[in-house]
Amino acid sequence: MRPMKPSPLTRRQLLLNASAIGMASLAGPLASARTARRQVPAAAAGTLTIGGDLVVNRMGFGAMRLTGPGIWGEPKDAVEARRVLRQAVELGVDFIDTADAYGPEVSERLIKEALHPYPPGLVIATKGGSLRPGPDQWAQDGSPAHLREACEASLRRLKLERIDLYQLHRIDAKVPVADSLGELARLQKDGKIRHIGVSQVSVDELATAQRIVPIVSVQNRYNAADRSSADVLAVCERERLAFIPWAPIARGSADKLEADSGHALEEVARAHGVNVLQAALAWLLAKSPIMLPIPGTSSVTHLEEDIAAARVRLTAAELVALG
Repeated sequence: MRPMKPSPLTRRQLLLNASAIGMASLAGPLASARTARRQVPAAAAGTLTIGGDLVVNRMGFGAMRLTGPGIWGEPKDAVEARRVLRQAVELGVDFIDTADAYGPEVSERLIKEALHPYPPGLVIATKGGSLRPGPDQWAQDGSPAHLREACEASLRRLKLERIDLYQLHRIDAKVPVADSLGELARLQKDGKIRHIGVSQVSVDELATAQRIVPIVSVQNRYNAADRSSADVLAVCERERLAFIPWAPIARGSADKLEADSGHALEEVARAHGVNVLQAALAWLLAKSPIMLPIPGTSSVTHLEEDIAAARVRLTAAELVALG
């Protein structure tokens, strides 16, 4: 049976959806908030509950690319960077992922400048434990002293009293993981962290982390081209942990991804009237109900295209073809 081909998702459609939020404001405050949450474009992805109490739309935003080249320094266009953040929230994104290492410090500061005071329900997840010697250079420091200092600095930069989701950026081989996560547990007890997540971990590392402190999320690289964390995703599904795929779109262009050797994504994109990058995001959303993609961009136009992917519904046959 041939799949139905919806009309292309245009910027005009997004804006029409956004205008529905204004219509909802004519109702009572509570009804307005509920209606607005259902009608914004990002809500089409459905919701995910993190840690039992944080309900977010499953189309998030990754704020790494808002910084300069090599994830270093100020963005080329700081005004546009702040516009991207504001537009993301207008389109219904209520989960923004960042880290103190992005810039370093630049991404968190831009989020505060663009969005504070934060709208109700916005979850800002950040990370600590990585150092930045220079552009495209990364090092780890998972020592308790550094993690406490990093967390408290993030609180000040973001102008938050508590960080909803604080993630260990990467396990530091020089520091016992029990020491790193033990400090995050103390920060949680101090009321500075709500929930704890881990990033770039194996199945065994995740199991070790869970024996030390309750873990609510995992952030690993995962996309149509790189599925090396499929085993970690399976554990997260079994234990209902949020899985946040970083680099959710493989390298390529809107017309073709490098890894799409069988042209399956191209065919899906044509069938749904979207570009290949949108098809790749739609595949992630369909892959698992605990998947929380965080595509990042420094362009409002690209942001709107990414969020529009939340409306794409793949057929069972398409999911089989994509694997």
